[in-house]
Amino acid sequence: MVQKKSHIETSLIHTDSQPINDFGSLTTPIFQTSTFAFSTAAQGAARFKGEEEGYIYSRLANPTVRVLEDRIAALEGGEKGLAFASGMAAISSVLLALTSSGDHIVCTNGLYGCTYGLLTLLQDKYKVGHSFCAMTSEEELRKQIQPNTTCIFIETPINPTMRAIDLHMAARIAKNYDIPVVVDNTFSTPYLQRPLDCGCEVVVHSATKYIGGHGDVVAGLVVGKSEFIGMLAKTTQKDIGGILSPFDAWLLIRGLKTMHIRMDRHCFNALKVSERLQDHPRVQQVYFPGSARYPDYDIVKQQMSQGGGILSFEVKGNREDAERVLDQLKLIKIAVSLGDAETLIQLPATMTHSTIPPLERERMGISDTLLRLSVGLEHWEDIWKDLNQALLA
Repeated sequence: MVQKKSHIETSLIHTDSQPINDFGSLTTPIFQTSTFAFSTAAQGAARFKGEEEGYIYSRLANPTVRVLEDRIAALEGGEKGLAFASGMAAISSVLLALTSSGDHIVCTNGLYGCTYGLLTLLQDKYKVGHSFCAMTSEEELRKQIQPNTTCIFIETPINPTMRAIDLHMAARIAKNYDIPVVVDNTFSTPYLQRPLDCGCEVVVHSATKYIGGHGDVVAGLVVGKSEFIGMLAKTTQKDIGGILSPFDAWLLIRGLKTMHIRMDRHCFNALKVSERLQDHPRVQQVYFPGSARYPDYDIVKQQMSQGGGILSFEVKGNREDAERVLDQLKLIKIAVSLGDAETLIQLPATMTHSTIPPLERERMGISDTLLRLSVGLEHWEDIWKDLNQALLA
């Protein structure tokens, strides 16, 4: 039994879940089954009616997956969690659940490329509009809220410009209009930032990243109030079917146990590397939330415990110069994910955000020379040595 006020480092390892017959196994068992047998016909009927607790079919619920869902809910300070087959499955289900044809979404001025693609699809096919907002002030956010706005969707820090949004401010405004704030907390994890504590209603994660932490699983998570998560489970997830497998859930449960240790190292390495990039002759600008030179540093200090493990920087020159830097790297891998043990780098304009029209990318602050660096767990001096030689080359 975990004490109610345990530190998060302890909760990552010892969070309680619904009881399952684990035969005393210290490690959560993998219930690798598609369906569950009923002892009687009456029991099967009762479970389908919701009159009896129990498992029916792994698309609806699975004991291993349930342990993960309970743990992420406890860590985010929410009532209930729900696991999905990918981060985009989680985001898609939430936005589908919160909108109908003719509704409107207010978004941060910058989004992951696939989230932008989803918003475009919703607009083109289902007439769900959206508008972008820098959210730097209450007045600016109020101006973007329309009578048909049904939610505010926030990335903070924003991918890949790393701008931070004041979650307390956004939640305060949203409550005036009785609309929920949905926060993509992938970059921070509940170890660094807890949006629900700031007054937001829903948190989504690409658990592929820091929660998994080893680049060997693709998954998504949602946390919120029991009523909303229950509705999400019974509608968009059940009927569309973007569920997580028991084995992938087990990998994430394992990843959670070491997340605090990994995040501390990611944050420390990112700070060290960012400090050296700041004054490099081949670097135009550095964007790192943990730096005192960062424009949103006051917001970060208010709602994040550390600056995170991601930074972006602009190379002097043009896109070809940025690509040359990538091609000169020896230790650092060119890859589009983040949160792995390995340091990863990519060029958003031609990779993760390439589907966004050039003018829209420019408006978001994503230049052709902006590189996003996911700082890994290697020794920071080795990471810096490789970056420096590539920049100088």
